[in-house]
Amino acid sequence: MKIFVETNRFLLRELLEDDVEGMYALDSDPEVHQFLGNSPIQSKDEALAIIKNIRWQYEAKGIGRWAIIDKETNDFVGWTGLKYEEKLREDFSYYDLGYRLRKEYWGKGIATETALASLEYGFNEMNLDEIGAAADVKHAASNKILQKIGLRLVDTFVYDSEPHYWYSLKKTDWAKHPS
Repeated sequence: MKIFVETNRFLLRELLEDDVEGMYALDSDPEVHQFLGNSPIQSKDEALAIIKNIRWQYEAKGIGRWAIIDKETNDFVGWTGLKYEEKLREDFSYYDLGYRLRKEYWGKGIATETALASLEYGFNEMNLDEIGAAADVKHAASNKILQKIGLRLVDTFVYDSEPHYWYSLKKTDWAKHPS
């Protein structure tokens, strides 16, 4: 098992097939999927397929989302991290910052903490020049987090018939950002 980053409270490690219960708890929750097309998964087989796809991304793209594991309880909190995104924006591919937490962990600063660690990894370990992110315009919490950690609102685009904000952060601006 590879641990990519350790924060004060969490281990950010590769997703494993053993995470299927946690992934099912996360992605079967309709509230978690409110701004993700309102299509929560229905089975543990679907959760396992998500994990297998992310593991494929590790091999094929060199990066994929990471499990967030609480260091005190060893609980699966959700996922965070970067992935190489080729479908969301039709006009270009990019390294995408994302996070998704189980509902009981919302509002505790976890997305902010792990997203900052993901940016640091992307800029310092992967030596990326730029990292992007998108959020549904109605998803106030996610938009607030992206702005708080230094990403800049660039424009608006439509994905799945819904308006989304497009954010970007260049490595040169990250170096100036107080974290």
